[in-house]
Amino acid sequence: MYWEIVLGSDTKQREKDFLALKTTMIIEKTQVFFKVFGLIFLLIFSLKADQAGVWNRFRGPHGSGVAVGCQPPVRVGKDYEAWRVSIPQGLSSPVLSESQIFLTAVRDGELMTISLDKKNGKELWRRFPPVKATEKVHRAASQASSTVLVDEQYVIVYFGSYGLLCYDHDGNEVWKKPIPTPQTLYGMASSPIGFGRMVIMVLDDDRNLPGSKLSRSKVIAYEKATGKEVWKTARPFSRSGWSTPIIWNHKAGSDLVVLGDGRLNGYDPSTGEGKWHTTGFSRETIAVPVASRDHVFASSSRRGGDGDAETNPKPFWDAILPFDENRNGKIERSEMKTPFTFPFRPELPVDHPGFGFPMPADLKKREERVDWILSWFDKDKDRAWSEEEFMKGFKDKPGKPLLLAVRPGGSGDVTETHSSWSVNRNIPEIPSPLFHDGIIYLIRAGGVLAATDAQNGKLIYRNRISSLGGQCTASPVYANGHLYLVASHGVISVVATGRKFKEIHSYDLGEESETTPSIDQNSIYIRTERHLIAFRKSK
Repeated sequence: MYWEIVLGSDTKQREKDFLALKTTMIIEKTQVFFKVFGLIFLLIFSLKADQAGVWNRFRGPHGSGVAVGCQPPVRVGKDYEAWRVSIPQGLSSPVLSESQIFLTAVRDGELMTISLDKKNGKELWRRFPPVKATEKVHRAASQASSTVLVDEQYVIVYFGSYGLLCYDHDGNEVWKKPIPTPQTLYGMASSPIGFGRMVIMVLDDDRNLPGSKLSRSKVIAYEKATGKEVWKTARPFSRSGWSTPIIWNHKAGSDLVVLGDGRLNGYDPSTGEGKWHTTGFSRETIAVPVASRDHVFASSSRRGGDGDAETNPKPFWDAILPFDENRNGKIERSEMKTPFTFPFRPELPVDHPGFGFPMPADLKKREERVDWILSWFDKDKDRAWSEEEFMKGFKDKPGKPLLLAVRPGGSGDVTETHSSWSVNRNIPEIPSPLFHDGIIYLIRAGGVLAATDAQNGKLIYRNRISSLGGQCTASPVYANGHLYLVASHGVISVVATGRKFKEIHSYDLGEESETTPSIDQNSIYIRTERHLIAFRKSK
């Protein structure tokens, strides 16, 4: 069109048209410049936002536990405590938007979602699902365990007792989606995650499909804006699990990675189509996988929390010796009275809910379970455990703890074809691994921190942090060259990252803490048994 104007017959008209064309081209170039500049600005802004670490889901950006570009205080303590507010009980972790904090809680059977002002901890709103807390959970668990998902528009919450609820940032309900409560060993703990316009939820279940021996477990994607189902994929070989999935962005694309009963599965996050899986994991799948561009790393302990393939059974035997009432060196069936159970975590008191195998409240069912536990090691059928029987039976336990590195690009069963390495030591039961700068960090019960080379699985160091003795359920988080590790009894330890162990600081929070902290530009937020605390560089 422009050339037709330029080649017109009238010279003056040609000059006018040429000037108009020149002006148009200048305007178009200016518009292009501003569009390109705008795109560059948006890209830089997005990168900065990503570097700042938008902690909008369980374990923050991509479920990694890593807050790049953030500067919370290293020496966490009174000098940096910006505020402390009382909150009801719950085991969900706090998540963050630009100005708000969101978490869930339960009090006297009433479930709730709470929004707080990041600046001062002031409560902004509180919302309730249309049901009471009816989900059956383990004594050490909570009916408010799943962590909130938040994005620029929506606050999405899951309760095992109800299903999904969606609010805007002002607490107005957008939609709700009742979902039948899955049957699980301990209660639901998996949290929703986002992928573009979708929210994805893993609903693994111990119940079978009608008329089948396969599980009714599934993973479902819903529209964030409406709650409408986008896709649903069955997981028939999975029973109840407690891990939250991640989106793995690798050199070959993106995978939805789900760790569950015995398997690590990869799906197309856009369609739910299954792509690959690996085997070898235990029934005890709790930790969130972490990823680099080249590998996804997933871990599970042996059921009961064993983190090493070769575990010393002596502490476990010593933990049940108090039940030997007649002091004959055996644990007889008649001595297996409440609160007897098989010890999972011998470092805990025997009456602690996490000490051992869950036992039914019903007396008849309890007696049946004790008979079953007795049969594990009673090889001579004398209705008692000798120390020798216990030691041998313990060492012969099936399954093994596992940390596995998987490469992208496979299809079907990739256990043999795409596994780069695996290790069977230093594996936590509940805390997730943390990957940063080529090192995988693992914190387990007793305060044992292990650093593993992500390229080959070789151990870099293993150190016991004395201040963190006992149980650890919170996952490690990273910011500003440091790991933040929280023990269940309420002590936080700050350790420098790198190939040499160096504890920088520890601080007693004054009450128990079993949830993973969250981090923003200058703060770390820690949920304790009764409070939410903000430690901030500038108050």
